[in-house]
Amino acid sequence: AGAMSEGRPLRLLALHGYRQSERRFRQRTGALRKVLRGRAELVGISAPHPVPGAEDDDGDDPPRGWWFSGPGTFEAGEVAAAPAGLEESLSVVAAALEEHGPFDGLLGFSQGAALAAMVCALRARGDPRFPVAFAILVAGFASRAPAHGHFYREPIALPTLHVVGDADAVIAASLSRELAQHFVEPLVLTHPGGHFVPAAAPQKKAYLDFLDRFRPKQGQ
Repeated sequence: AGAMSEGRPLRLLALHGYRQSERRFRQRTGALRKVLRGRAELVGISAPHPVPGAEDDDGDDPPRGWWFSGPGTFEAGEVAAAPAGLEESLSVVAAALEEHGPFDGLLGFSQGAALAAMVCALRARGDPRFPVAFAILVAGFASRAPAHGHFYREPIALPTLHVVGDADAVIAASLSRELAQHFVEPLVLTHPGGHFVPAAAPQKKAYLDFLDRFRPKQGQ
């Protein structure tokens, strides 16, 4: 009864990493969902772009990406001259927020965290398509593509929790810290692990403390 008496759980739109999908990401965030039970629920969507040549073993659920830095490829550190696919992904996020909402915030992982940061930038500028109040960005980074530079021109005034893996070999910790510096008063949570969404006791406390700032009080 304790959690229920504090009002409804928060709802977070979950944005998966590159070469994942809604289902794949859901399978990898079981521990996090357990940690958040009663406090926040994750609702995932899949990116609109299948990754070419990455069918894996599952034709029904191809690995997907939010945008490409080269023709059908993606590298976080690449200074992409002609990034492709981002506008479609922003439209998919806007549609999900409208159709499955209301949502309180975003949870993004890896390329999904980079996308969530862009959504935060648009939201902070008053874009009505993205009515979210905060974001949790795990293994995020700022896009190097010059065409995406406008997202980072001014400090992004939306509350964020940045989760940084010291041993992350996919998105270096320095890239995640650099993304955090684009936000006003970011919270940075470091963990000793690699490229995953951590959900051990120290992270659990940080997630719940952060989310409690946005919990609707009873009667709201």
